[in-house]
Amino acid sequence: MKDDNQLDEIDRKLLRALQQDASLSHAALAELVGASPASCWRRIKALETSGVLREAVRLVDAEKVGRGVNVMCQLRMKSHAAGPRQDFEAFLRGRPEVMECHAMSGEWDYLMRVVVSDVAGYERFLMGVVLNHPNVATAASHFALNQVKYTTAMPV
Repeated sequence: MKDDNQLDEIDRKLLRALQQDASLSHAALAELVGASPASCWRRIKALETSGVLREAVRLVDAEKVGRGVNVMCQLRMKSHAAGPRQDFEAFLRGRPEVMECHAMSGEWDYLMRVVVSDVAGYERFLMGVVLNHPNVATAASHFALNQVKYTTAMPV
């Protein structure tokens, strides 16, 4: 797998360009990065094979699909044993409201980013789903008032 030290400047330019617009043709990419279309294609394939480039997606505007409420939810588990943790993580992977979930160090065990249509929808999710999970002890919720910065572009 390519690591940060194995990426040359053309690879980095490709990564920056693709993170801005993954629909660019190889010809357009070649012009942007100063390489031939064939070279861009080979480099992209190598970056995909090595796992540096993952799947290409289109970003959806949350407000326009009725998911404008963003909540950061901290969770504390009843048990830190491997089985209960794996069970809970599998449960979360199946929940479409959960956009991100991170296992954390410190006082809280997990930090989730949840998107819902309204506060009542979040209450139903939290009270009826999350807090009913047998491995969850408690939760703390923080509602985002405004999105100051959002990016999916990794600095390269």
